[in-house]
Amino acid sequence: MYYRKTDVRNLHIKPDVIVNLKIKMILLIGILIMAVVIIIGFFIEYFVSDTLEAEMGQRALSVAETVAHIPELMEAFSGEDPASIINPMIAPIKESTGAEFIVVGNTDEIRYAHPIPDRLGKKMVGGDNERALVFGESYVSKAVGSLGSSLRAKVPVYSDGKIVGVVSVGFLADDIRSITRTYNEHFWIVLLLIAGIAIIGAVVIASYIKKLLFGMEPEEIAHLLFQKETILQSTHEGIIALNQHGIITMLNSTAEQLLFNSQISAEQYLGKKIQTVLPEPHLFEYLSDANGQSNREMVIGNHIVFVNSVPIYFEQSFMGTVSTLRNKTEIELLAKELDRVKQYANALRAQTHEFSNKLYTIVGLLHLGKKRQAIDYILKESNLQKKWADLLIQKIADPLVSGLLIGKLNQANELGIELSIHSDSVLKSLLCEKQSKALLTAIGNLIDNAMDAVKMKSTRTITIFFTDIGDDIIFEIEDSGEGIPEELSMKIFEQGFSLKEGNHRGFGLALTKQLISEVKGALFLEEGELGGACFVVSIPKDLNKGGCRNA
Repeated sequence: MYYRKTDVRNLHIKPDVIVNLKIKMILLIGILIMAVVIIIGFFIEYFVSDTLEAEMGQRALSVAETVAHIPELMEAFSGEDPASIINPMIAPIKESTGAEFIVVGNTDEIRYAHPIPDRLGKKMVGGDNERALVFGESYVSKAVGSLGSSLRAKVPVYSDGKIVGVVSVGFLADDIRSITRTYNEHFWIVLLLIAGIAIIGAVVIASYIKKLLFGMEPEEIAHLLFQKETILQSTHEGIIALNQHGIITMLNSTAEQLLFNSQISAEQYLGKKIQTVLPEPHLFEYLSDANGQSNREMVIGNHIVFVNSVPIYFEQSFMGTVSTLRNKTEIELLAKELDRVKQYANALRAQTHEFSNKLYTIVGLLHLGKKRQAIDYILKESNLQKKWADLLIQKIADPLVSGLLIGKLNQANELGIELSIHSDSVLKSLLCEKQSKALLTAIGNLIDNAMDAVKMKSTRTITIFFTDIGDDIIFEIEDSGEGIPEELSMKIFEQGFSLKEGNHRGFGLALTKQLISEVKGALFLEEGELGGACFVVSIPKDLNKGGCRNA
Protein backbone atom coordinates (compact mmCIF):
# COMPACT_ATOMS: atom_id res chain seq x y z
CA MET A 1 0.00 0.00 0.00
CA TYR A 2 1.39 3.43 -0.95
CA TYR A 3 0.96 6.48 1.27
CA ARG A 4 1.87 9.87 -0.09
CA LYS A 5 4.06 11.97 2.14
CA THR A 6 2.58 15.40 2.77
CA ASP A 7 5.00 18.34 2.83
CA VAL A 8 3.70 20.76 5.43
CA ARG A 9 5.84 23.48 3.90
CA ASN A 10 3.26 23.67 1.14
CA LEU A 11 0.44 24.29 3.59
CA HIS A 12 1.22 27.93 4.47
CA ILE A 13 -1.90 29.89 5.34
CA LYS A 14 -0.09 33.24 4.92
CA PRO A 15 -1.75 35.15 7.79
CA ASP A 16 -1.29 38.93 8.17
CA VAL A 17 1.95 38.83 10.15
CA ILE A 18 3.88 42.11 10.48
CA VAL A 19 6.96 40.63 12.16
CA ASN A 20 7.75 37.00 11.55
CA LEU A 21 8.72 34.47 14.21
CA LYS A 22 12.45 34.58 13.46
CA ILE A 23 12.67 38.38 13.91
CA LYS A 24 10.49 38.21 17.02
CA MET A 25 12.72 35.57 18.58
CA ILE A 26 15.90 37.50 17.73
CA LEU A 27 14.45 40.73 19.16
CA LEU A 28 13.10 39.12 22.31
CA ILE A 29 16.24 37.08 23.00
CA GLY A 30 18.39 40.13 22.16
CA ILE A 31 16.42 42.35 24.56
CA LEU A 32 16.66 39.69 27.25
CA ILE A 33 20.42 39.34 26.72
CA MET A 34 20.98 43.11 26.84
CA ALA A 35 18.83 43.47 29.95
CA VAL A 36 20.78 40.69 31.68
CA VAL A 37 24.11 42.21 30.55
CA ILE A 38 23.15 45.67 31.81
CA ILE A 39 21.94 44.36 35.17
CA ILE A 40 25.06 42.21 35.59
CA GLY A 41 27.25 45.12 34.44
CA PHE A 42 25.87 47.59 36.97
CA PHE A 43 25.97 45.02 39.72
CA ILE A 44 29.60 44.09 39.00
CA GLU A 45 30.55 47.76 38.63
CA TYR A 46 29.12 48.46 42.06
CA PHE A 47 30.70 45.30 43.42
CA VAL A 48 34.14 46.12 41.94
CA SER A 49 34.00 49.72 43.22
CA ASP A 50 32.97 48.62 46.68
CA THR A 51 35.49 45.79 46.78
CA LEU A 52 38.34 47.97 45.48
CA GLU A 53 37.52 50.68 47.98
CA ALA A 54 37.42 48.16 50.83
CA GLU A 55 40.67 46.65 49.61
CA MET A 56 42.40 50.08 49.39
CA GLY A 57 41.14 50.97 52.87
CA GLN A 58 42.44 47.69 54.28
CA ARG A 59 45.76 48.28 52.53
CA ALA A 60 46.00 51.80 53.97
CA LEU A 61 45.15 50.47 57.43
CA SER A 62 47.87 47.82 57.20
CA VAL A 63 50.47 50.43 56.19
CA ALA A 64 49.33 52.78 58.96
CA GLU A 65 49.59 50.06 61.62
CA THR A 66 53.05 49.08 60.38
CA VAL A 67 54.24 52.69 60.53
CA ALA A 68 52.66 53.28 63.98
CA HIS A 69 54.60 50.35 65.44
CA ILE A 70 58.07 51.42 64.23
CA PRO A 71 60.12 51.79 67.44
CA GLU A 72 62.19 54.67 66.09
CA LEU A 73 59.06 56.61 65.25
CA MET A 74 57.63 56.01 68.71
CA GLU A 75 60.87 57.23 70.36
CA ALA A 76 61.04 60.28 68.09
CA PHE A 77 57.92 61.75 69.70
CA SER A 78 59.93 62.32 72.93
CA GLY A 79 62.71 64.23 71.12
CA GLU A 80 63.16 67.98 70.76
CA ASP A 81 62.50 67.98 66.95
CA PRO A 82 60.35 64.92 66.06
CA ALA A 83 59.73 66.17 62.51
CA SER A 84 63.40 66.01 61.59
CA ILE A 85 63.47 62.31 62.47
CA ILE A 86 59.98 61.16 61.47
CA ASN A 87 59.58 62.86 58.03
CA PRO A 88 62.75 61.36 56.46
CA MET A 89 61.75 58.01 57.91
CA ILE A 90 58.27 58.10 56.30
CA ALA A 91 59.24 59.25 52.79
CA PRO A 92 60.71 55.90 51.59
CA ILE A 93 57.82 53.98 53.13
CA LYS A 94 55.38 56.14 51.12
CA GLU A 95 57.23 55.44 47.91
CA SER A 96 57.43 51.70 48.51
CA THR A 97 53.76 51.25 49.48
CA GLY A 98 52.32 53.48 46.73
CA ALA A 99 50.26 55.49 49.23
CA GLU A 100 49.22 58.99 48.14
CA PHE A 101 50.28 60.33 51.51
CA ILE A 102 51.51 59.24 54.93
CA VAL A 103 50.98 61.91 57.53
CA VAL A 104 52.13 61.66 61.18
CA GLY A 105 50.88 64.11 63.79
CA ASN A 106 51.00 64.52 67.56
CA THR A 107 48.06 64.67 69.96
CA ASP A 108 47.54 68.33 68.98
CA GLU A 109 47.30 67.22 65.32
CA ILE A 110 50.55 69.04 64.45
CA ARG A 111 52.19 67.38 61.44
CA TYR A 112 55.57 65.68 61.94
CA ALA A 113 55.51 64.05 58.49
CA HIS A 114 53.85 65.13 55.24
CA PRO A 115 54.63 64.57 51.54
CA ILE A 116 54.77 68.36 51.10
CA PRO A 117 57.54 69.75 53.37
CA ASP A 118 55.98 73.24 53.55
CA ARG A 119 53.04 71.80 55.45
CA LEU A 120 55.17 70.35 58.27
CA GLY A 121 54.40 71.88 61.64
CA LYS A 122 50.90 72.81 60.56
CA LYS A 123 47.69 71.34 61.86
CA MET A 124 46.22 68.26 60.16
CA VAL A 125 43.08 68.85 58.04
CA GLY A 126 39.92 66.69 57.95
CA GLY A 127 38.80 66.59 61.56
CA ASP A 128 38.67 62.79 61.69
CA ASN A 129 41.47 62.08 64.18
CA GLU A 130 39.43 62.10 67.35
CA ARG A 131 38.68 58.38 67.47
CA ALA A 132 42.38 57.53 67.19
CA LEU A 133 43.74 60.21 69.54
CA VAL A 134 41.02 60.06 72.16
CA PHE A 135 39.72 56.46 72.03
CA GLY A 136 42.75 54.70 70.58
CA GLU A 137 40.83 53.16 67.66
CA SER A 138 42.24 52.07 64.30
CA TYR A 139 39.82 52.75 61.45
CA VAL A 140 39.28 53.81 57.86
CA SER A 141 37.46 57.04 56.99
CA LYS A 142 36.66 59.34 54.11
CA ALA A 143 37.45 63.02 54.43
CA VAL A 144 38.67 66.06 52.51
CA GLY A 145 42.24 66.89 53.47
CA SER A 146 44.86 69.30 52.22
CA LEU A 147 45.39 67.09 49.12
CA GLY A 148 41.67 66.68 48.41
CA SER A 149 39.05 64.00 49.06
CA SER A 150 40.69 60.78 50.14
CA LEU A 151 40.23 57.39 51.70
CA ARG A 152 42.52 57.17 54.71
CA ALA A 153 43.37 54.91 57.58
CA LYS A 154 43.97 56.27 61.11
CA VAL A 155 46.09 54.37 63.68
CA PRO A 156 47.17 55.78 67.09
CA VAL A 157 50.89 55.89 68.07
CA TYR A 158 51.73 54.71 71.57
CA SER A 159 54.79 55.48 73.69
CA ASP A 160 55.11 54.08 77.17
CA GLY A 161 51.47 53.00 77.00
CA LYS A 162 50.20 56.47 76.19
CA ILE A 163 48.83 57.87 72.93
CA VAL A 164 51.38 60.32 71.67
CA GLY A 165 50.25 60.78 68.06
CA VAL A 166 48.44 59.44 65.01
CA VAL A 167 49.48 57.96 61.64
CA SER A 168 47.26 58.76 58.65
CA VAL A 169 47.78 56.79 55.42
CA GLY A 170 45.57 57.69 52.47
CA PHE A 171 44.71 57.23 48.82
CA LEU A 172 43.01 60.02 46.88
CA ALA A 173 39.36 59.34 45.84
CA ASP A 174 40.15 60.43 42.29
CA ASP A 175 42.88 57.81 42.04
CA ILE A 176 40.53 55.11 43.36
CA ARG A 177 37.83 56.12 40.84
CA SER A 178 40.38 56.08 38.06
CA ILE A 179 41.46 52.54 38.93
CA THR A 180 37.81 51.46 39.24
CA ARG A 181 36.99 53.04 35.85
CA THR A 182 39.84 51.14 34.23
CA TYR A 183 38.58 47.85 35.64
CA ASN A 184 35.01 48.63 34.64
CA GLU A 185 35.94 49.59 31.09
CA HIS A 186 37.62 46.24 30.55
CA PHE A 187 34.72 44.46 32.16
CA TRP A 188 32.09 46.26 30.00
CA ILE A 189 34.06 45.40 26.87
CA VAL A 190 34.03 41.73 27.84
CA LEU A 191 30.30 41.88 28.64
CA LEU A 192 29.50 43.52 25.29
CA LEU A 193 31.52 40.87 23.47
CA ILE A 194 29.57 38.19 25.34
CA ALA A 195 26.30 39.95 24.45
CA GLY A 196 27.31 40.09 20.78
CA ILE A 197 28.14 36.37 20.74
CA ALA A 198 24.83 35.66 22.53
CA ILE A 199 22.86 37.64 19.91
CA ILE A 200 24.60 35.71 17.15
CA GLY A 201 23.58 32.56 19.01
CA ALA A 202 20.01 33.92 19.17
CA VAL A 203 20.02 34.33 15.38
CA VAL A 204 21.26 30.75 14.96
CA ILE A 205 18.68 29.39 17.43
CA ALA A 206 15.84 31.36 15.81
CA SER A 207 16.86 30.09 12.37
CA TYR A 208 17.02 26.51 13.64
CA ILE A 209 13.61 26.70 15.31
CA LYS A 210 12.15 28.31 12.19
CA LYS A 211 13.57 25.44 10.14
CA LEU A 212 12.09 22.87 12.54
CA LEU A 213 8.69 24.54 12.09
CA PHE A 214 9.08 24.35 8.27
CA GLY A 215 9.17 28.13 8.06
CA MET A 216 5.66 28.51 9.49
CA GLU A 217 4.46 31.22 11.84
CA PRO A 218 2.70 30.46 15.16
CA GLU A 219 -0.57 31.72 13.67
CA GLU A 220 -0.18 29.30 10.76
CA ILE A 221 0.59 26.41 13.12
CA ALA A 222 -2.47 27.23 15.24
CA HIS A 223 -4.64 27.42 12.10
CA LEU A 224 -3.32 24.10 10.80
CA LEU A 225 -3.83 22.47 14.20
CA PHE A 226 -7.44 23.66 14.28
CA GLN A 227 -7.93 22.55 10.67
CA LYS A 228 -6.39 19.13 11.37
CA GLU A 229 -8.54 18.62 14.44
CA THR A 230 -11.67 19.58 12.49
CA ILE A 231 -10.81 17.18 9.67
CA LEU A 232 -10.05 14.32 12.05
CA GLN A 233 -13.22 14.79 14.06
CA SER A 234 -15.41 15.07 10.95
CA THR A 235 -13.94 11.97 9.29
CA HIS A 236 -16.44 9.12 9.10
CA GLU A 237 -13.74 6.52 9.77
CA GLY A 238 -12.38 5.98 13.26
CA ILE A 239 -8.79 7.21 13.67
CA ILE A 240 -6.48 6.41 16.58
CA ALA A 241 -2.83 7.47 16.93
CA LEU A 242 -0.25 5.92 19.28
CA ASN A 243 3.33 6.90 20.04
CA GLN A 244 6.21 4.41 20.17
CA HIS A 245 5.35 3.53 23.78
CA GLY A 246 1.74 2.59 23.00
CA ILE A 247 0.33 5.79 24.53
CA ILE A 248 -2.77 7.30 22.89
CA THR A 249 -2.06 10.71 21.39
CA MET A 250 -5.24 11.18 19.34
CA LEU A 251 -8.69 9.59 19.07
CA ASN A 252 -11.49 11.03 16.95
CA SER A 253 -15.21 10.92 17.74
CA THR A 254 -15.95 8.07 15.30
CA ALA A 255 -13.31 5.90 16.96
CA GLU A 256 -14.83 6.73 20.36
CA GLN A 257 -18.22 5.51 19.13
CA LEU A 258 -16.74 2.29 17.72
CA LEU A 259 -14.58 1.53 20.76
CA PHE A 260 -16.82 2.73 23.60
CA ASN A 261 -20.29 3.13 21.98
CA SER A 262 -20.37 6.72 23.26
CA GLN A 263 -18.53 10.02 23.30
CA ILE A 264 -16.03 10.23 26.17
CA SER A 265 -13.83 13.06 27.44
CA ALA A 266 -10.25 13.29 26.20
CA GLU A 267 -8.93 13.08 29.78
CA GLN A 268 -10.06 9.45 29.88
CA TYR A 269 -7.66 8.31 27.16
CA LEU A 270 -5.11 10.96 26.12
CA GLY A 271 -1.67 10.21 27.53
CA LYS A 272 -2.70 6.75 28.72
CA LYS A 273 -1.48 3.35 27.55
CA ILE A 274 -3.87 1.76 25.09
CA GLN A 275 -3.98 -1.50 27.06
CA THR A 276 -5.61 0.30 30.00
CA VAL A 277 -8.20 2.10 27.87
CA LEU A 278 -9.45 -0.24 25.13
CA PRO A 279 -12.22 -2.70 25.92
CA GLU A 280 -10.43 -5.40 23.87
CA PRO A 281 -6.78 -5.58 25.09
CA HIS A 282 -5.76 -7.80 22.14
CA LEU A 283 -6.16 -4.78 19.84
CA PHE A 284 -2.88 -3.37 21.17
CA GLU A 285 -0.72 -5.80 19.17
CA TYR A 286 -2.47 -4.81 15.94
CA LEU A 287 -2.67 -1.06 16.51
CA SER A 288 0.96 -0.75 17.67
CA ASP A 289 2.51 -3.06 15.06
CA ALA A 290 5.64 -1.38 13.65
CA ASN A 291 5.12 -3.26 10.36
CA GLY A 292 1.53 -2.07 9.90
CA GLN A 293 -1.71 -3.95 9.28
CA SER A 294 -3.99 -3.93 6.25
CA ASN A 295 -7.74 -4.65 6.22
CA ARG A 296 -7.62 -6.91 9.27
CA GLU A 297 -11.16 -7.89 10.25
CA MET A 298 -11.83 -7.67 13.98
CA VAL A 299 -14.74 -7.59 16.39
CA ILE A 300 -14.90 -4.57 18.69
CA GLY A 301 -17.88 -4.53 21.04
CA ASN A 302 -20.97 -4.85 18.86
CA HIS A 303 -19.14 -3.85 15.69
CA ILE A 304 -17.17 -5.74 13.07
CA VAL A 305 -14.44 -3.43 11.80
CA PHE A 306 -11.61 -3.42 9.29
CA VAL A 307 -8.36 -2.22 10.89
CA ASN A 308 -5.63 -0.52 8.87
CA SER A 309 -2.50 0.46 10.77
CA VAL A 310 0.32 2.54 9.29
CA PRO A 311 3.66 2.98 11.14
CA ILE A 312 5.22 6.44 11.48
CA TYR A 313 8.98 6.75 11.02
CA PHE A 314 11.09 9.87 11.46
CA GLU A 315 14.74 9.71 10.41
CA GLN A 316 14.62 5.90 10.50
CA SER A 317 13.22 5.90 14.05
CA PHE A 318 9.84 4.35 14.85
CA MET A 319 7.62 7.11 16.28
CA GLY A 320 4.27 5.34 16.56
CA THR A 321 1.28 4.32 14.44
CA VAL A 322 -1.89 5.78 12.96
CA SER A 323 -4.78 3.32 12.63
CA THR A 324 -8.13 3.62 10.89
CA LEU A 325 -11.23 1.66 11.90
CA ARG A 326 -13.95 1.11 9.29
CA ASN A 327 -17.30 -0.28 10.27
CA LYS A 328 -17.78 -3.43 8.19
CA THR A 329 -21.55 -3.29 8.59
CA GLU A 330 -21.69 0.08 6.86
CA ILE A 331 -19.48 -1.21 4.07
CA GLU A 332 -21.75 -4.21 3.62
CA LEU A 333 -24.80 -1.96 3.54
CA LEU A 334 -23.21 0.07 0.77
CA ALA A 335 -22.30 -3.14 -1.02
CA LYS A 336 -25.89 -4.34 -0.76
CA GLU A 337 -27.17 -1.02 -2.05
CA LEU A 338 -24.86 -1.43 -5.02
CA ASP A 339 -25.99 -5.01 -5.39
CA ARG A 340 -29.60 -3.85 -5.49
CA VAL A 341 -28.73 -1.35 -8.19
CA LYS A 342 -27.08 -4.17 -10.11
CA GLN A 343 -30.19 -6.29 -9.62
CA TYR A 344 -32.37 -3.54 -11.06
CA ALA A 345 -29.92 -3.11 -13.94
CA ASN A 346 -29.93 -6.85 -14.63
CA ALA A 347 -33.73 -6.90 -14.50
CA LEU A 348 -33.93 -4.02 -16.95
CA ARG A 349 -31.31 -5.66 -19.14
CA ALA A 350 -33.26 -8.92 -19.13
CA GLN A 351 -36.46 -7.07 -19.89
CA THR A 352 -34.77 -5.15 -22.71
CA HIS A 353 -33.37 -8.36 -24.16
CA GLU A 354 -36.73 -10.08 -23.89
CA PHE A 355 -38.59 -7.25 -25.58
CA SER A 356 -35.89 -7.06 -28.25
CA ASN A 357 -36.54 -10.71 -29.09
CA LYS A 358 -40.27 -10.09 -29.14
CA LEU A 359 -39.83 -7.13 -31.48
CA TYR A 360 -37.78 -9.29 -33.84
CA THR A 361 -40.56 -11.90 -33.72
CA ILE A 362 -43.17 -9.25 -34.57
CA VAL A 363 -41.01 -7.87 -37.40
CA GLY A 364 -40.56 -11.39 -38.79
CA LEU A 365 -44.30 -12.07 -38.78
CA LEU A 366 -44.96 -8.79 -40.53
CA HIS A 367 -42.35 -9.56 -43.21
CA LEU A 368 -44.05 -12.89 -43.75
CA GLY A 369 -47.36 -11.08 -44.17
CA LYS A 370 -48.88 -12.77 -41.11
CA LYS A 371 -50.48 -9.64 -39.70
CA ARG A 372 -53.14 -11.51 -37.73
CA GLN A 373 -50.53 -13.67 -35.95
CA ALA A 374 -48.45 -10.53 -35.23
CA ILE A 375 -51.44 -8.73 -33.72
CA ASP A 376 -52.35 -11.77 -31.63
CA TYR A 377 -48.74 -12.02 -30.37
CA ILE A 378 -48.68 -8.31 -29.45
CA LEU A 379 -51.99 -8.58 -27.63
CA LYS A 380 -50.80 -11.68 -25.79
CA GLU A 381 -47.60 -9.98 -24.53
CA SER A 382 -49.38 -6.76 -23.77
CA ASN A 383 -52.00 -8.62 -21.76
CA LEU A 384 -49.25 -10.47 -19.85
CA GLN A 385 -47.44 -7.24 -18.88
CA LYS A 386 -50.73 -5.55 -18.11
CA LYS A 387 -51.77 -8.54 -16.04
CA TRP A 388 -48.58 -8.34 -13.97
CA ALA A 389 -48.85 -4.57 -13.54
CA ASP A 390 -52.54 -4.68 -12.65
CA LEU A 391 -51.96 -7.54 -10.27
CA LEU A 392 -49.20 -5.77 -8.39
CA ILE A 393 -50.94 -2.39 -8.38
CA GLN A 394 -54.06 -3.95 -6.94
CA LYS A 395 -52.30 -6.08 -4.37
CA ILE A 396 -49.35 -3.88 -3.23
CA ALA A 397 -49.60 -0.31 -1.92
CA ASP A 398 -45.81 0.30 -1.86
CA PRO A 399 -44.59 1.25 -5.38
CA LEU A 400 -40.96 0.24 -4.63
CA VAL A 401 -41.99 -3.29 -3.73
CA SER A 402 -44.19 -3.42 -6.89
CA GLY A 403 -41.31 -2.19 -9.05
CA LEU A 404 -38.89 -4.74 -7.59
CA LEU A 405 -41.33 -7.63 -8.16
CA ILE A 406 -42.03 -6.57 -11.77
CA GLY A 407 -38.29 -6.51 -12.40
CA LYS A 408 -37.87 -9.97 -10.86
CA LEU A 409 -40.81 -11.32 -12.90
CA ASN A 410 -39.16 -10.12 -16.11
CA GLN A 411 -35.74 -11.43 -15.02
CA ALA A 412 -37.23 -14.85 -14.22
CA ASN A 413 -39.10 -14.90 -17.52
CA GLU A 414 -35.86 -14.20 -19.38
CA LEU A 415 -34.05 -16.99 -17.48
CA GLY A 416 -36.84 -19.45 -18.14
CA ILE A 417 -37.86 -19.64 -14.48
CA GLU A 418 -41.50 -19.84 -13.54
CA LEU A 419 -41.96 -17.11 -10.97
CA SER A 420 -45.53 -16.78 -9.69
CA ILE A 421 -47.30 -14.70 -7.09
CA HIS A 422 -50.04 -16.41 -5.09
CA SER A 423 -53.48 -15.12 -5.98
CA ASP A 424 -54.39 -14.50 -2.33
CA SER A 425 -51.37 -12.22 -1.79
CA VAL A 426 -52.09 -8.69 -0.59
CA LEU A 427 -49.99 -5.85 0.91
CA LYS A 428 -52.01 -2.70 1.55
CA SER A 429 -50.07 -1.47 4.58
CA LEU A 430 -47.94 1.64 4.20
CA LEU A 431 -44.26 1.14 4.98
CA CYS A 432 -41.91 3.62 6.57
CA GLU A 433 -38.53 4.21 4.95
CA LYS A 434 -36.73 1.85 7.31
CA GLN A 435 -39.28 -0.94 6.81
CA SER A 436 -39.27 -0.46 3.03
CA LYS A 437 -35.49 -0.65 2.88
CA ALA A 438 -35.38 -3.80 4.98
CA LEU A 439 -38.17 -5.46 2.99
CA LEU A 440 -36.67 -4.58 -0.41
CA THR A 441 -33.29 -5.98 0.63
CA ALA A 442 -34.90 -9.15 1.95
CA ILE A 443 -37.11 -9.74 -1.15
CA GLY A 444 -34.25 -9.03 -3.57
CA ASN A 445 -31.76 -11.30 -1.77
CA LEU A 446 -34.23 -14.16 -1.24
CA ILE A 447 -35.50 -14.16 -4.84
CA ASP A 448 -31.92 -14.04 -6.17
CA ASN A 449 -30.99 -16.97 -3.93
CA ALA A 450 -34.03 -18.86 -5.13
CA MET A 451 -33.09 -18.23 -8.79
CA ASP A 452 -29.57 -19.50 -8.09
CA ALA A 453 -31.05 -22.58 -6.41
CA VAL A 454 -33.29 -23.58 -9.35
CA LYS A 455 -31.28 -22.52 -12.39
CA MET A 456 -29.62 -25.96 -12.73
CA LYS A 457 -32.84 -27.89 -12.05
CA SER A 458 -35.15 -29.32 -14.66
CA THR A 459 -38.16 -27.95 -12.78
CA ARG A 460 -37.50 -24.29 -12.12
CA THR A 461 -40.31 -22.89 -10.04
CA ILE A 462 -40.46 -20.06 -7.49
CA THR A 463 -43.60 -18.97 -5.68
CA ILE A 464 -44.16 -15.79 -3.68
CA PHE A 465 -46.87 -15.21 -1.13
CA PHE A 466 -47.36 -12.10 0.95
CA THR A 467 -50.03 -10.79 3.26
CA ASP A 468 -50.61 -8.08 5.85
CA ILE A 469 -53.70 -9.65 7.38
CA GLY A 470 -53.09 -9.56 11.10
CA ASP A 471 -50.45 -7.63 13.06
CA ASP A 472 -47.49 -8.51 10.82
CA ILE A 473 -46.44 -8.27 7.17
CA ILE A 474 -45.54 -11.76 5.97
CA PHE A 475 -43.51 -12.68 2.85
CA GLU A 476 -42.90 -16.31 1.85
CA ILE A 477 -40.47 -17.14 -0.95
CA GLU A 478 -40.27 -20.82 -1.89
CA ASP A 479 -38.24 -22.57 -4.61
CA SER A 480 -37.91 -26.04 -6.14
CA GLY A 481 -34.18 -26.29 -5.58
CA GLU A 482 -32.14 -28.74 -3.51
CA GLY A 483 -33.17 -27.18 -0.23
CA ILE A 484 -31.00 -26.64 2.85
CA PRO A 485 -29.97 -29.44 5.23
CA GLU A 486 -31.65 -29.23 8.62
CA GLU A 487 -28.31 -29.08 10.46
CA LEU A 488 -27.43 -25.92 8.51
CA SER A 489 -30.78 -24.20 8.96
CA MET A 490 -29.35 -21.73 11.52
CA LYS A 491 -25.78 -21.55 10.28
CA ILE A 492 -26.80 -20.08 6.91
CA PHE A 493 -27.66 -16.81 8.66
CA GLU A 494 -24.11 -16.43 10.00
CA GLN A 495 -21.90 -13.88 8.31
CA GLY A 496 -19.34 -15.42 5.98
CA PHE A 497 -21.07 -18.79 5.70
CA SER A 498 -22.35 -19.80 2.26
CA LEU A 499 -23.33 -22.99 0.40
CA LYS A 500 -22.20 -21.36 -2.86
CA GLU A 501 -18.71 -21.61 -4.25
CA GLY A 502 -16.41 -18.62 -4.58
CA ASN A 503 -14.99 -15.84 -2.41
CA HIS A 504 -16.76 -12.89 -0.77
CA ARG A 505 -19.98 -14.81 -0.17
CA GLY A 506 -22.08 -15.38 2.92
CA PHE A 507 -23.18 -11.78 3.47
CA GLY A 508 -26.65 -11.61 1.82
CA LEU A 509 -28.65 -13.61 4.35
CA ALA A 510 -26.67 -12.23 7.30
CA LEU A 511 -27.30 -8.65 6.19
CA THR A 512 -30.95 -9.42 5.43
CA LYS A 513 -31.45 -10.87 8.91
CA GLN A 514 -29.74 -7.86 10.47
CA LEU A 515 -31.94 -5.34 8.62
CA ILE A 516 -35.08 -7.30 9.41
CA SER A 517 -34.05 -7.45 13.09
CA GLU A 518 -33.58 -3.66 13.14
CA VAL A 519 -37.28 -3.22 12.30
CA LYS A 520 -38.19 -5.76 15.03
CA GLY A 521 -38.95 -8.44 12.43
CA ALA A 522 -37.86 -12.06 11.95
CA LEU A 523 -36.36 -14.17 9.15
CA PHE A 524 -36.53 -17.95 9.35
CA LEU A 525 -36.48 -21.07 7.22
CA GLU A 526 -39.38 -23.50 6.80
CA GLU A 527 -39.91 -26.74 4.95
CA GLY A 528 -41.41 -25.92 1.54
CA GLU A 529 -44.00 -27.75 -0.58
CA LEU A 530 -41.87 -27.54 -3.76
CA GLY A 531 -39.02 -29.56 -2.31
CA GLY A 532 -36.60 -26.69 -1.90
CA ALA A 533 -36.15 -23.90 0.66
CA CYS A 534 -38.95 -21.70 1.95
CA PHE A 535 -37.88 -18.46 3.61
CA VAL A 536 -40.36 -16.46 5.66
CA VAL A 537 -39.98 -12.75 6.43
CA SER A 538 -42.09 -11.22 9.14
CA ILE A 539 -42.13 -7.55 10.19
CA PRO A 540 -44.67 -5.78 12.43
CA LYS A 541 -47.11 -3.40 10.77
CA ASP A 542 -47.16 -1.14 13.82
CA LEU A 543 -44.74 1.73 13.02
CA ASN A 544 -43.62 2.02 16.65
CA LYS A 545 -42.93 -1.70 16.92
CA GLY A 546 -41.20 -1.60 13.54
CA GLY A 547 -38.63 0.90 14.79
CA CYS A 548 -39.89 3.74 12.53
CA ARG A 549 -40.59 6.39 15.16
CA ASN A 550 -36.98 6.31 16.37
CA ALA A 551 -35.41 5.85 12.94
